[in-house]
Amino acid sequence: NSKLRHVEKDVLIPQIMRDRAKELCSDKVQAFTKCCQETGLLMVVKCRQENTALKDCLVGYYSDPSFYEECKAEYLKQREEYRATGIKKKRQKFTLNA
Repeated sequence: NSKLRHVEKDVLIPQIMRDRAKELCSDKVQAFTKCCQETGLLMVVKCRQENTALKDCLVGYYSDPSFYEECKAEYLKQREEYRATGIKKKRQKFTLNA
Protein backbone atom coordinates (compact mmCIF):
# COMPACT_ATOMS: atom_id res chain seq x y z
CA ASN A 1 0.00 0.00 0.00
CA SER A 2 1.71 3.17 -1.19
CA LYS A 3 -1.00 5.65 -0.13
CA LEU A 4 0.57 8.55 1.75
CA ARG A 5 -0.82 10.29 4.80
CA HIS A 6 -0.71 14.09 5.10
CA VAL A 7 2.21 13.97 7.57
CA GLU A 8 4.19 11.73 5.22
CA LYS A 9 3.69 14.04 2.21
CA ASP A 10 4.19 17.30 4.08
CA VAL A 11 6.75 16.40 6.76
CA LEU A 12 8.52 13.07 6.41
CA ILE A 13 9.31 13.07 2.67
CA PRO A 14 10.38 16.75 2.70
CA GLN A 15 12.72 15.89 5.60
CA ILE A 16 14.40 13.22 3.45
CA MET A 17 14.60 15.76 0.62
CA ARG A 18 16.27 18.35 2.89
CA ASP A 19 18.76 15.81 4.25
CA ARG A 20 19.69 14.54 0.79
CA ALA A 21 19.87 18.02 -0.74
CA LYS A 22 22.20 19.19 2.04
CA GLU A 23 24.50 16.28 1.28
CA LEU A 24 24.34 16.84 -2.46
CA CYS A 25 25.09 20.55 -1.91
CA SER A 26 27.71 19.84 0.77
CA ASP A 27 30.44 21.84 -0.98
CA LYS A 28 28.22 24.95 -0.88
CA VAL A 29 27.19 24.23 2.73
CA GLN A 30 30.88 24.08 3.68
CA ALA A 31 31.73 27.26 1.76
CA PHE A 32 28.90 29.19 3.45
CA THR A 33 29.79 27.81 6.90
CA LYS A 34 33.46 28.68 6.43
CA CYS A 35 32.59 32.21 5.29
CA CYS A 36 30.32 32.73 8.33
CA GLN A 37 32.99 31.48 10.72
CA GLU A 38 35.58 33.81 9.20
CA THR A 39 33.47 36.97 9.06
CA GLY A 40 31.40 36.87 12.25
CA LEU A 41 28.82 39.66 12.49
CA LEU A 42 29.40 40.88 8.94
CA MET A 43 28.34 37.52 7.48
CA VAL A 44 25.03 38.90 6.19
CA VAL A 45 26.94 41.26 3.90
CA LYS A 46 30.15 39.36 3.20
CA CYS A 47 28.72 35.86 2.64
CA ARG A 48 25.93 36.88 0.28
CA GLN A 49 27.52 35.10 -2.69
CA GLU A 50 28.00 31.82 -0.77
CA ASN A 51 24.47 32.04 0.65
CA THR A 52 22.98 32.56 -2.82
CA ALA A 53 24.93 29.60 -4.24
CA LEU A 54 23.72 27.39 -1.38
CA LYS A 55 20.08 28.49 -1.74
CA ASP A 56 20.18 27.97 -5.52
CA CYS A 57 21.57 24.47 -5.06
CA LEU A 58 18.99 23.47 -2.43
CA VAL A 59 16.01 25.02 -4.25
CA GLY A 60 17.12 23.27 -7.43
CA TYR A 61 16.67 19.93 -5.69
CA TYR A 62 13.50 20.92 -3.79
CA SER A 63 11.77 21.93 -7.01
CA ASP A 64 12.84 18.88 -9.05
CA PRO A 65 9.88 16.47 -9.43
CA SER A 66 12.17 13.50 -10.13
CA PHE A 67 14.12 14.22 -6.93
CA TYR A 68 10.81 14.25 -5.01
CA GLU A 69 9.86 10.89 -6.53
CA GLU A 70 13.28 9.47 -5.65
CA CYS A 71 12.92 10.60 -2.02
CA LYS A 72 9.32 9.35 -1.90
CA ALA A 73 10.49 5.92 -3.11
CA GLU A 74 13.20 5.93 -0.43
CA TYR A 75 10.62 6.82 2.22
CA LEU A 76 8.23 4.08 1.07
CA LYS A 77 11.07 1.55 1.16
CA GLN A 78 11.94 2.58 4.73
CA ARG A 79 8.27 2.45 5.72
CA GLU A 80 7.87 -1.01 4.23
CA GLU A 81 10.96 -2.27 6.08
CA TYR A 82 9.67 -0.80 9.33
CA ARG A 83 6.24 -2.38 8.88
CA ALA A 84 7.85 -5.75 8.12
CA THR A 85 10.37 -5.73 10.97
CA GLY A 86 9.08 -3.21 13.52
CA ILE A 87 12.62 -1.84 13.66
CA LYS A 88 13.03 1.82 12.85
CA LYS A 89 16.17 2.56 10.88
CA LYS A 90 18.43 5.33 12.06
CA ARG A 91 18.55 8.22 9.66
CA GLN A 92 21.29 7.42 7.23
CA LYS A 93 23.53 9.48 5.04
CA PHE A 94 22.37 9.35 1.47
CA THR A 95 24.47 8.94 -1.61
CA LEU A 96 23.26 9.71 -5.09
CA ASN A 97 22.78 6.59 -7.16
CA ALA A 98 24.94 6.98 -10.23
